[in-house]
Amino acid sequence: MRPLKKKPIGSGDLSRSRLDQIIDMRHELVQLADEIDWAWIDEQLADLHHDDGRPAVPTRFMVGLLFLKHIHRLSEERMCERWVHDPYFQYFTGEAFFRHDLPHERSGMSHWRKRIGERLGRLAREYGVPLRQSYARVAKQAAMMAGRYAHAKQFKRYNRKLKFLRTRLGRLVRDIGRKTEGDAALEAAFAIPLSRASQIRSQKQRQRGWKLYSWHAPETECIGKGKVHKPYEFGCKVSITTNRRCKGGQFVLHAKAFHGNPYDGHTLETVIAETQALTGREIERVYVVDREESRLGWDWV
Repeated sequence: MRPLKKKPIGSGDLSRSRLDQIIDMRHELVQLADEIDWAWIDEQLADLHHDDGRPAVPTRFMVGLLFLKHIHRLSEERMCERWVHDPYFQYFTGEAFFRHDLPHERSGMSHWRKRIGERLGRLAREYGVPLRQSYARVAKQAAMMAGRYAHAKQFKRYNRKLKFLRTRLGRLVRDIGRKTEGDAALEAAFAIPLSRASQIRSQKQRQRGWKLYSWHAPETECIGKGKVHKPYEFGCKVSITTNRRCKGGQFVLHAKAFHGNPYDGHTLETVIAETQALTGREIERVYVVDREESRLGWDWV
């Protein structure tokens, strides 16, 4: 075997596209990225990292993702998907060249969120709202035990822990509501968190109507699968339209998310109409494939 030739560092950059050459430098995200003092943010969050272990994800990348997530009101899944094909998002998070893949694990956002905090108690400390009691320690223990009791099918004990959590959450919501009343800035900052906390506290397992399943992705829905090993899944139904006969291979022609957990057969008419409008050709044959996430495959003739 011939020895492998070592590729010089930076030699591949000649064939890559620089972001500052393909984007409008007057775009609002570009201007915002240039105005933010990323070094100061990195310095403020330095205490949250340890010297031991593997290198941490760059601060600008993760903080930039969190900024964009809240600005555009995206879930973490949609945030990562959009980052891959949006050069402005990549520039905002510190990339110099356009990338076709996410450079870090998607779970990194969850780890960062847990590290810097984003719940009511920590938000109250951030805005200087004094709390009678945060319940951080007892709530964490109760949530852990509730998960164990549910796994062991000890539902009486599980319901007691759940009632304990609902009671403490209600106290926290009322306490923050009283102490932010009359302050427009604080009321605006706590409006969405308090609304979601109240929804979580009041909703029941078998209630009708909309339910909040994820704090950071409110659009998440419960989808009944009808399987013994997996009766439910949480997410959103998505249809993917592809052409099955093509010399160059399969191509995705259309993608659409369907909220509200509609019946799979009711999505067909909408997807066909939109696909024909995008491609300018009439579909003659349709092959429907129903898998884990209701994937629709189209065949062109």
